Amino acid sequence: MWIKLCKISDLKEDEIKGFDVNNLHLIAIKKGSEIHVLDGICTHEYYDLANAFILEDRIICPLHLSQFEISTGKVVNPPAEKSLKKYKTKIEEGFLFVEI
Repeated sequence: MWIKLCKISDLKEDEIKGFDVNNLHLIAIKKGSEIHVLDGICTHEYYDLANAFILEDRIICPLHLSQFEISTGKVVNPPAEKSLKKYKTKIEEGFLFVEI
């Protein structure tokens, strides 16, 4: 099922934006011409990654400094051991849609 998440113009380069849809908390990140949508809660300890920060190609959770690749959701630095789920996206008529 595809869900309309936001206008593309609402996303700014290297900024994390959080969304609550269908009982999921997601984050969207615009990197260049790509937009990535991932689970928005750290897999180590419950923390809203919309409040995390970006360093190059990684999301860094400020709670315990777990790091995840933006492009894949893969965990690359402990203490988190489980990767974030990455969602398929599409753009139509200036809106970002995510498949859930």
